[in-house]
Amino acid sequence: MLNVPWNVVVWDDPVNLMSYVVYVFRSYFGYSDGKARKLMLEVHHNGRSIVASGTLEEAETHVSALHGYGLWATYERADHN
Repeated sequence: MLNVPWNVVVWDDPVNLMSYVVYVFRSYFGYSDGKARKLMLEVHHNGRSIVASGTLEEAETHVSALHGYGLWATYERADHN
């Protein structure tokens, strides 16, 4: 179970501007503008987007950092269905 990858999920919220979400994805993850916009649009249109995957420790770190930016983020096992 420790080897199962974990997904970092960002959820849509009524507070943050789309441009700010793109800024967070670019500045925190280092994503290109195109990738950051694609992920932001998934959040906006689908209500959520998987923005990163990794170990449980990495997922916890990312979620904590995203909370610091004011985003609603959680993590889940990658095999979660």
